[in-house]
Amino acid sequence: MEENDGDGILSLEDETFASFRMVFLLSIMSVSILVAYAIEKYKIHYLPESVAIILIGVLASSILRFVNEDLEPLETFDTTSFFLFILPPIIFESGYSLHRRNFFQHFSAILTFAFFGTLLSALVVGFGVYWLGKQGLVFELSSTESFAFGSLISAVDPVATLAIFQALDVDKTLFMLVFGESVLNDAVSIVLTRTILQLGHERISWAIIGTITKEFLLASVGSAIIGVIFGFLGALILKFTHLRKSPPMELATLVVFAYLPYVLSESLDLSGIMAILFAGMTHAHYTQFNLSQESRAAAKHSFRGVAFMAETAAFLYLGFSVASFDHILDIRLIVASLSLCMLGRALNIFPLAYWINSGRASPEKSITFRMQIVMWFSGLRGAIAFALVSDLEGSDFSEGTQKVLMSTTLVIILFTIIVFGGSTWPMLNWLRPKNKQKTIDVDKTVTTEMGKRSVISPQGLSSEPLLPTQLASFHSASERVVESVLPNWLEKMDASLFQPLFRNENVEYENEDDDEDEIVNKPCNDHKD
Repeated sequence: MEENDGDGILSLEDETFASFRMVFLLSIMSVSILVAYAIEKYKIHYLPESVAIILIGVLASSILRFVNEDLEPLETFDTTSFFLFILPPIIFESGYSLHRRNFFQHFSAILTFAFFGTLLSALVVGFGVYWLGKQGLVFELSSTESFAFGSLISAVDPVATLAIFQALDVDKTLFMLVFGESVLNDAVSIVLTRTILQLGHERISWAIIGTITKEFLLASVGSAIIGVIFGFLGALILKFTHLRKSPPMELATLVVFAYLPYVLSESLDLSGIMAILFAGMTHAHYTQFNLSQESRAAAKHSFRGVAFMAETAAFLYLGFSVASFDHILDIRLIVASLSLCMLGRALNIFPLAYWINSGRASPEKSITFRMQIVMWFSGLRGAIAFALVSDLEGSDFSEGTQKVLMSTTLVIILFTIIVFGGSTWPMLNWLRPKNKQKTIDVDKTVTTEMGKRSVISPQGLSSEPLLPTQLASFHSASERVVESVLPNWLEKMDASLFQPLFRNENVEYENEDDDEDEIVNKPCNDHKD
């Protein structure tokens, strides 16, 4: 009886602590939402919402720790919660609202930046840190530690990138390149980090690089297939079960089939990010045709609302992490790592953009120098990198080494989001041609296919091609297939086979070229008994 009483008291204390933690988190989140609203209302473009929310997290965590150090677990970054509950709704909503045609038009460029660019950046950072450590210039790391750090710090966070780019409403092509790269880049970075840790102290060789390539292809292609399959299953169920008569059950079914591919891919050691991204695109292209008007509107706003809360929670936890553990700061390692990250990003963007442009027949489709600068500048690190470095605890890393890497990673994350993210707006204005260099009012800018939202006119970022076009005549066959032949072939197959099978024939798009597709209901026999 005494043991049961003790267990009961312990359980009650845990419940009380958990309840207090929720009160604390929700209170801070409500403050963050109000601050984000004020930033948007008063157009404080020099202070991105993400930066403001991180600062709120830092302030709240510092006050909490000063008042009572025993409450420290309140603000501890939980990697499991992040990967299972915070990240999925953000990526799914991005895929659900994504301009799919634009995404696949730039897919070859996105894949090039994500795969080759991430590998290049990881090698630059990993080798640089390892060599500097051997010279006694920075905190010394082993080869495994150096390249694991190089791979995880090369993860360009889609959460941070999305938050800032959506707030500024940049050109859709630039947005697609940066967003697509950041999502696929995470799959590469996660696979690369896990592979390096599994290989341990084996020397880097072509065989190792081949293993990494195979793991990435398996993770990315397999995860994408899983996401598409569950998108098809959800579309079929909602098409043939008449759940549209019950909007709550209909919406619940969509949510289940949105989340299932993520957890299944994670359980198979694949990429949940890739799975839920393609699930979101598949549900948007097929499943939403089978939804009632009520569920369609509810899904659109609910997904965006939940994604916004998840983004807020991710940035708050980054702020909390500043005061959540005792840091071991190696200033030389921090400066060297940050410099190597910027160098690796430059070696990623500029040479690969030149290579991509050389294979494009039309100069209008080139990635201009201004766009390349924005892409280099947009290599924001975020919660994914911090989650990966936090997971090193179960590896062979010593406690001191892990704390050094956690502190270094956190400083780089905060620096890139606050400095690079905070200066994105003035940089975009500065990069516009001189005759257009004015203070940009988002409400008065040109409206494009981004939907009902205003977008910064792409003229300032895409009107002047930088790279020479001599190589245009040598337009690569692979680029031609991806840009023209493959999309046309897929569109014909989609229209003749997949749409009739997975879409409700009583619903159609008014204009499929728009990002925010308007769906029209025809008279439907489903409502008849």
